[in-house]
Order: sequence, then C-alpha cells, then structure tokens
Amino acid sequence: MSQVMAPPWLDVLDETIGACVTHRRPDLEARLREKRAQQLDPKLRVLVVGESKQGKSQLVNALLNAPVCAVGDDITTTVPTFVQHADTPSAALVRNSSARGSIFHTPTERIAVPIDQVTKQVSTAHAQHVVRAEIGIPRALLDNGLVLIDTPGVGDTRSAHTASTFATLMQADAVLMVSDATGELTSAEMTLLKKVMQACPNVTVVVTKIDLVPSWRSVVERNRALLARAGVPAKLIPVSSALRLRAAKTGDQRLNTESGFPELLACVQRDIVASADLLARRAVAVVASSALTQLVTPLREELTAHDSSRTAATISTLQEAQRRVDELRRRSARWQNVLNDEMADLISDVEYDLRDRTRKILREVDKTYDEADPAIGWDQFEQWLEDNLNEAATTNFAWLMERAEWVAAKVAKNFPVYREDLIPGSVLPDDLLEPASKLEKPKIEPFSVPQKLFTGLRGSYGGVLMFGLVTSLAGMPLINVISLGAGALFGGKSILDESDQRLKRRQAAAKAAAQRHVDDFFMKFSKDVRDSGRHIQRSLRNHFSTLAEELQETLLESARSAKRAVQDDQTERERRMREGRKELDKLVTLYKRVQALGGPAMELSA
Repeated sequence: MSQVMAPPWLDVLDETIGACVTHRRPDLEARLREKRAQQLDPKLRVLVVGESKQGKSQLVNALLNAPVCAVGDDITTTVPTFVQHADTPSAALVRNSSARGSIFHTPTERIAVPIDQVTKQVSTAHAQHVVRAEIGIPRALLDNGLVLIDTPGVGDTRSAHTASTFATLMQADAVLMVSDATGELTSAEMTLLKKVMQACPNVTVVVTKIDLVPSWRSVVERNRALLARAGVPAKLIPVSSALRLRAAKTGDQRLNTESGFPELLACVQRDIVASADLLARRAVAVVASSALTQLVTPLREELTAHDSSRTAATISTLQEAQRRVDELRRRSARWQNVLNDEMADLISDVEYDLRDRTRKILREVDKTYDEADPAIGWDQFEQWLEDNLNEAATTNFAWLMERAEWVAAKVAKNFPVYREDLIPGSVLPDDLLEPASKLEKPKIEPFSVPQKLFTGLRGSYGGVLMFGLVTSLAGMPLINVISLGAGALFGGKSILDESDQRLKRRQAAAKAAAQRHVDDFFMKFSKDVRDSGRHIQRSLRNHFSTLAEELQETLLESARSAKRAVQDDQTERERRMREGRKELDKLVTLYKRVQALGGPAMELSA
C-alpha cells in the first residue's frame, strides 16, 4: 500500500501543536492532534445539518438517488448516518463497547444489517446504544472519497441528538446547512449557522421544499439579504428533493433542472470535491487560529503584568485575581448546596407522587372488589391494573425528567459565570426502567354442584329434624310435608350463605393479590426513580465540577502569573519580558502563517 502524502499545511499545524505543548495546554494539543489525524484521511466528509423536519434526510436521498436515509412524518434520524462509496450495497450499525456509554466514547463494535432495514434501525438507534450508522452504495458522486453525513435534527441544545450532531461536526470538512422554504431563516437557525461556522467555515445553505411554497423565490432573496446583513459568507442554493427524485424516476431533464440539484451538485463538485485542499486549509486555519488566540491572551497579560512601570496595577491585578478565586470557591459551595437540596426535594417529591398514585389505584381496587366477583372478568381487571400502573409510572417519570431539567437550569444560574450553554445535555441513564413482575392470579375456590348438594343436605338436615320434632307433638310423623319444606328452606339458605362466604374470600384474595402486586411495583419503580435521581445528581455534579475546575484553573493561572510578577525583582521581570516578547513574536508570526491558509481575519499584535 502506498504511503499517503501529508498535506503541506500540516507543518503549520505541527508548529501550532508544538506551541501548545510549550505553553502547557494539553487540551488544545489534543484538539489539534485530532484535526491533524483527520487531515491524513483521504475521505472528504460533508455534514448535513439543520433543525428537525427541514428535509435533511430527503436531501441526502435526492443527492444520491437512493433511499439511504430515514424519512417520514413519524420517522426521525436519531444518530449520524455516514453514506460512502462501496462496490456493493452494505450497511452497518456502530455501537459503543459499553451499553451505558455515551455518544462521545470510541465505538468498538460494528454490526452488519440489511441495507433495506438500516433506515428503520437508525430511527430507533438511541435505544440500542448505537452511535452512528454506516452505509455503502455504488455512486459516482461518492467515488472520489466523498462521505455524506445525515445528522439528527438540531433543536434543544441540551438534547442528546444535538450533542451527537455537534460531536460529528468536529469531523466535518464541509457543511450543508438545511432550511426549508416555508419561511426565512429564524434567529435560532442563524445562531446555529454561526456556531457551525466557528467549527467549520466551509458552509453552504440549502433551501429545501421549494415545490411546496409558490413564493419561495422571495424567501430565498430575504435569506440572502439576512446572510449579507449578518456578514455570513455562505452560498445559498434553493432545491426540491421531491422534484429531483421524480425526475430521476421518470428521466425528465427539465424537471431535474427545475429541482435545482444540478446547481447543488455542481457546487459540491466545484466548491467541495475539487476544492478539498482549500477546505482543509480553512478548517486547519480555524482551529489553529482559535488555539493561538488562547495562547496569546494569557501571555500578553503576563507581559503587561511584568512591566515595572505598572507595579501598582500588577498588585491590583493580583488582588483582583485572588478575589475572583475566593468568589469562585464561595459560589461553588452555593451551587453544590443548591444541587444537593433540590435533588433531595426532587427525589422526595417524586417518590411521594408515586405513592399517592398507587394508593389511588388500590382504592379503586378495593371499591371494585367490594362488589365484583374475581372469578368473573379477572383478565380484564389484570389489564386495567397494568394499564393504570404503567400510566402512573410514565407520568411520574415524565415529571422526574421535567424537574431534572429545571434543577439543571437552577444550578447553572448559581454558577459563577452563567451562560445558556452551561446547562448539560441528557443526564439520564440509558437503562431507566425495567418491567415489574406479573400479577399473580389469586386462588379461586370452585363451588361445584356436589359441594352445593352436600352443603344443602347438611343445612336441610337441621330443618327437617327441628320441624319434624315440633310436628311430632301434634301426632304427625317425623318426616312430613312441613318438615321437608323446612329442610328445603334451610338447605337453600345454607347454599346462599356458603356462596356469600366464598365470594368474600375470593374478593379478599383478589385485594391481597392486587396489594402485593402494587407494593412490588412501588418498591421496584421507586428504587428505579431513586437510582435515576442519584444518577442525575452525579451527572450534574460531575458536569459542573468539571466546569468549575476549568474556570478555577484559569483564575489560578492568572493569580499565579500576577503573583510571580509582584515577587520577581526588576532583573527577573526584564528577563521574563524579553522571553515573553520573543514567545509572543513567535506566536504572532505563526498566526500570520495560519491566516495565510484562509483563516478568519483577527488582529494579534505583539
């Protein structure tokens, strides 16, 4: 196998990685090394992103003229779908090695699936711990290494689907941002577009569903004006996936031209496939510029602090840095107390709610079996009980999730630096609930005909004997019409009494069985709820602790720099300033080389 030649701009990236190592920034180093490894991969990844129901999956299908992505009103893509070239059609689902792993863990298991089943598998992949789907089909568009990536809809920035999309965005060489023609770009879509361009500057906006909107041209013009006002240098192309697929099916060239896909395909070939080197240089420029900016900022602050003419200001900076560190520690204790108190209240409230719902169900059971016979309609009662328990569990757990999001938002507001993006994504465990045991049917005592006959004879014996003795005083025989009639009445009453007693025993047994089943359900589900609550609390604590540690490390580094500036004597300060200026000059020079690759224009000066 021939060795892949490294792109020439990787030298600049390698120097930036070296600068990160020199300045002790392993986080930036890891990010740049990941981007470097991607540059050695000959594949060209094009990410298709947008909000839900904008036509992303149908756009991929129309580009390839193949139903490779899940589409439909009731079908939603839940994981990224990678579509690449293959000599024969194939499909596979990529899973994490751990069933409880997150989408950010490295997948280690690939499961081949029939290609006609992959769309159904992808639409329910989240429940199977699948992190992505891979589809291979023979298409000329993909023959040169192009990979189209269909992503879950971006909506709530805290959702697992959104996190999956932004994780995949870090691998993209180019992006197709999808918005339908039913309205102009919303503020949320503009925010998404700007966030995407921060990670990948090579973005094309595709306006879909023009076949459904007669006034789509005015929508397109308004979108172009909106992009121009926002200073977003993204090309905008209107298309109709439905017309494209119909044209491909009927061979109608005029309809294909009307769909807008020839322009989109030409753009893909010209601006993406044929410009792979330019896209890679831009992507490298973005990540390298961001890293260098983060290296230059603390270095410039340190040089300012070492200026002997600003000793008083340096001391003030040190005091301010120490004050911010103390404030951070004080606020950290506050958000931790808020988290502990709110989660304790949440678990208590949810468990009380579950107990209240199960008690209401038991009261209905008691009311039912005060009158009804368990021997009749037990199957319907069992189904009713399971349905009500499931409804109680669903409602209770939905409340748990809603309150968990509220707790996360409240903790975020008590964080030292509040931002909307501080709120974490999904913090719920994957295996939330397991089914409880089945309802045991109570023992139903049969009252057979022989038993009824025996009970009647036993009861009638007393009646015959009692009334026979009374009538014998009148000279009548022991067995006569009156004594026989009395025996029949006593026998019938004995049968009725025995039937009532057996009914009450059956009702008591049914109530006891329902009570045991509801108690088992409550114990099982309440434990699941408590476990979920503890998992949520640990996840939130770990999430905010990590953010607090990062912020504290930044503040401590500023405090340490200021303290060093105060303690150093004039000679040491001058030496440090010379070295710092030298390092700053090197970083500025390197930054200018990065800008030459096509990065964003930003000012860095020594």
